[in-house]
Amino acid sequence: MDTLTPAQRSERMSRVRATDTKPEMTVRRLVHGMGFRYRLHAGNLPGRPDLVFSARGKIIFVHGCFWHRHGTCKNTRWPKSRLDFWKPKLETNRARDLATQRVLRRLGWKVLVVWECQLKNLDKTAEKIKRFLENET
Repeated sequence: MDTLTPAQRSERMSRVRATDTKPEMTVRRLVHGMGFRYRLHAGNLPGRPDLVFSARGKIIFVHGCFWHRHGTCKNTRWPKSRLDFWKPKLETNRARDLATQRVLRRLGWKVLVVWECQLKNLDKTAEKIKRFLENET
């Protein structure tokens, strides 16, 4: 059972952002600080990728572990209420993400997903991103 009233739940859910999230802003600052330049949320590409490096043919998605179902991550928990609503919704998010990545790869893009939980170790994440962006293959 939900502990919030429908009005409270609606207000709380309205605060969930699609762009300019804290994890996304962290990755953007990290990448910009490394000297790489990018476009944001390219509407002409499937899935509106978070960061697009057109000249390099590379894309970075920044995914929240809960919303995008990050494997065995502790943030990938199931909600305690309304599982009949949330389970299909969250599983559809995951399936859509994988399909979008397949389409982008078929179009010739290289794709990297940075998960929210990976941002706890910024040095390791920065190295991963740098290798991805500098690697020619």
